[in-house]
Amino acid sequence: MTSPSTDVLASYLRLADPFASVVDRVPNHAWDGSSPCAGWSARDVLTHVVTTQRDFLEQRGVDAATTADHEDPTVLWRAHDERMRELLADPDVAGREYDGVFGRTTVGASIVTFYGFDLVVHRWDIAVAAGLDEHLSDEELELLDRSADGFGDHLYDDGVCKPAVPVRNGADRQERVLARLGRPTPANA
Repeated sequence: MTSPSTDVLASYLRLADPFASVVDRVPNHAWDGSSPCAGWSARDVLTHVVTTQRDFLEQRGVDAATTADHEDPTVLWRAHDERMRELLADPDVAGREYDGVFGRTTVGASIVTFYGFDLVVHRWDIAVAAGLDEHLSDEELELLDRSADGFGDHLYDDGVCKPAVPVRNGADRQERVLARLGRPTPANA
C-alpha cells in the first residue's frame, strides 16, 4: 500500500522529470532567449518556478532553500529538484494541511496541482525560448485544461496567464490548450 506522500512524490516526479529533461537540453547560450512570458528569458522562467515553489513552502513553515549557484540555471534546478524530492517524500511535509484560496488542502496536493501546472506550462516556455521542440502528453494537456477550468476567472489575473490568443483552423490540442493560456505557438503566432 502506498502512503499519501508516496503518491505525491510519484505525481511530482511525473511532472518534474520532463521539466528537468528540458532544462538539461537548453544550451548555455539559450538561457537568455526570450520566452513566451513577456519580458522573461528562459532563465527568468526557471527562476520563477524555483522561487514560487520555495516561497509557497516557506509560507507553510518548510525550508526548501539550497546552496545552489543561482548563476547556472541547470545547477539551480537540479539542487531545487533534489530538495523537493526530499521534502515531498516526508509525510509530515506532503500531508501538511492549510486553508488555501480553494479551501482546505495539503502542501503535497498544491505542489502537484497548482505548481504542477507551472512545471508543465513553463517547461514549454523554456523549450520555446531555447528553440527546442517540446510536445506535451495528453495527460499533461488534460492537467492544463483541468487546472485552467479550476482557476476560473483567476486564470487571467495579473501574473497568471495572458488572455487567450486565437488559434488557426485545424489547430491540434496542444496549440488550442496553449492558446487558451495566452501562448501563441509558432503555428498560430
